[in-house]
Amino acid sequence: MSYVLGIDGGGSKTVCVLMDDLHLVLGRAEAGPSNYQSIGIEATLQSIQTAIHNAVEGAIITNSVNIDAICLGLAGVGRATDIEVVKGLVKELQNNKLPINWALQPANIVICNDALIALVGGIGQPVGIVVAAGTGSIVFGRNHEGHTKRVGGWGYILGDEGSAYKIAIAGMNAALKSYDGREISTSLIEGFKQHLDLESIEDLIEVVYRREWGVKQIAALAPVVDFAAALGDIVANIIIDDAVKELVKATSTVIDAIFTADSVLEVVTTGSVWRGRCKIHERFAASLVKKFPNVKVIFPRYEPAYGAGLLALQTTQN
Repeated sequence: MSYVLGIDGGGSKTVCVLMDDLHLVLGRAEAGPSNYQSIGIEATLQSIQTAIHNAVEGAIITNSVNIDAICLGLAGVGRATDIEVVKGLVKELQNNKLPINWALQPANIVICNDALIALVGGIGQPVGIVVAAGTGSIVFGRNHEGHTKRVGGWGYILGDEGSAYKIAIAGMNAALKSYDGREISTSLIEGFKQHLDLESIEDLIEVVYRREWGVKQIAALAPVVDFAAALGDIVANIIIDDAVKELVKATSTVIDAIFTADSVLEVVTTGSVWRGRCKIHERFAASLVKKFPNVKVIFPRYEPAYGAGLLALQTTQN
């Protein structure tokens, strides 16, 4: 029996799944963050090691656990230097005391970014497109020939169109413009006041600037815009429509780059933005399918860590 490990490592947590060659998940565990660029190599190693240890310990396996392959899909990993760093982490893992018999060959170690494992896990195979719209945004695709294309993912200053952060910023901007009298009336003023318990919308200054809010705190305000749009607010719906247009444009760019206009493919949507009340998922799907009739927009079938496990298994079958 072949066993493999699939690792999904991000800025908030690390997920590990232990899978067999029948694609069954025998163990799963979560640990702390594993973005080495933000928390350092040692902390990243500790998180991955803890996730592996707990996943294996929690599995009901009578025989010894021989790991034939591993895939690590980590946030921010894409450059050659990043891959070399993670290769070093894999070597350290094999030297540490884990309840595992390592049987890895270089060809059975897969190191990639988290967009690829989100694609593979979301669709169940390594062909298609993932449109991730959470705190940030990125669109990533892979075709049958193995060619890939990434659009976006440039961060909240340089990009992230269609993300929760950009939706929240546009919402606050619109509310303040309306308060000034520069734009039409919008319920976003009251929406932000109620959500943040403000006496006046002017108090946004204190919240955003003086509390030194970061990207995640601001992105968490996107539901205010979503709720207003769901209730029919014109300004909020314009913001949501603009987000949809950006995400459709990015997805269309990926299709044009590595697929054909009549390709039959699936587009999986991941991230908090798609779970809103204003039917942004339906708007996106309708707009994209209008351009590409053979495209099917879906929610994820499996989690990214499962996708990492599938990529690891693929190396044992070649």
